[in-house]
Amino acid sequence: MDNKLDHIDISILSALQDNSRISNAELSAKVNLSQTPCLRRLRRLEQSGLIERYSVQLNHQMIGANVSAFVFVKVNKNTSGNASAFESAVANLPEVTECCVLAGAHDYMLRVSTATLQSFEIFLKEKLANVPMAEDIESTIILNQLIKRDAPLPTPQVKGG
Repeated sequence: MDNKLDHIDISILSALQDNSRISNAELSAKVNLSQTPCLRRLRRLEQSGLIERYSVQLNHQMIGANVSAFVFVKVNKNTSGNASAFESAVANLPEVTECCVLAGAHDYMLRVSTATLQSFEIFLKEKLANVPMAEDIESTIILNQLIKRDAPLPTPQVKGG
């Protein structure tokens, strides 16, 4: 797919970010397009890779993930081999819900969720600190993540349309 999105494609993407479980009938009505062409456009957006996946957002407290934190990590000798080994190790830690590569003082930022502060401490001391490449670890507890969390990506604006 070329990167040319028209106002209907953008409307479809916006509607899906608001509610990824919307039916094709509701979606087509929302974007003012009949169902068959709407479904065709949706499939094209999926097949192009622009829509990567559909997901569910769970309530952290209801599932017992009461503590969230950002953990900043510097790896020793930031080589591609060490980075790959660190990323593989972190991918196997279920407490890590997000891992970003950074430029700056730290090499990685992890988003970590645990049930309690004690379980967060255990995660830091017994799991993350034992990843051989992790040299420097700093953490910041998130006090309130409901201000703006998992917000939709801004959709591009179509010029002249």
